[in-house]
Amino acid sequence: MTIDLARLTQFDTPTICNTIELFEVCPRNQGYMDARIRACFPEMPPIAGYAATATMRCDAPRRSGDVYSSLDEQVARFSELPGAPIVVFQDLDDPPVAATFGEIMCSTYKAFGAAGLITSGAARDLDQVRRIGFPAFSNGAICSHGYSHIVDLHRPVRVGGLTVQPGDLLHADANGITTIPLAIASEIADAAAEYVAAESIVLDYLKAGSPQPKAYAEARGATMAAIAALGKRVRAKIATA
Repeated sequence: MTIDLARLTQFDTPTICNTIELFEVCPRNQGYMDARIRACFPEMPPIAGYAATATMRCDAPRRSGDVYSSLDEQVARFSELPGAPIVVFQDLDDPPVAATFGEIMCSTYKAFGAAGLITSGAARDLDQVRRIGFPAFSNGAICSHGYSHIVDLHRPVRVGGLTVQPGDLLHADANGITTIPLAIASEIADAAAEYVAAESIVLDYLKAGSPQPKAYAEARGATMAAIAALGKRVRAKIATA
């Protein structure tokens, strides 16, 4: 199954979340990261890609090798994913004591095709990473990398209250990060476009100016009816797939 990642990035992450809800394949309060994980560069556009998971420690030296010695293996394993990777780090130190990424790591990931990076730990080199245009998400910033080193690659990680499996499809922007269930991933972009069109009914009414309560209720009702009809169609489609 080929997923058009570029098309998914035409939509913001809240719209992707709203669209996933229509399929009723998971509870509405699951599948996305919590507010601990924030966009380092909120001005950057949405990203989509497949989770290249890893764990990191910064509070004690690794047993052998240098801070960056696992990077070559990590980027080599990007090829195991079906599309552009998004690096997802779980910082095993709690609370974080140092940054889990900086300019060298992000420059490496970008050069090897990664769409972005998400970490439960801290960031640094923010000005430099912004200049290379690499989207990143973290729980804050710390100036030193301490003894940062990768512990494990391609294992389940826990970030922002969400368990992320290697290869999970992710969508992220200034609003946060969500997974997209692979079973419905090929249907999301088309459904999201219809969802946006449905919302435009009430939004266009409000933009026209001089709104009246009765007419607003009618426009809002038309939006909700269109969304309900869309949900019914997409659920029927996946039920017969």
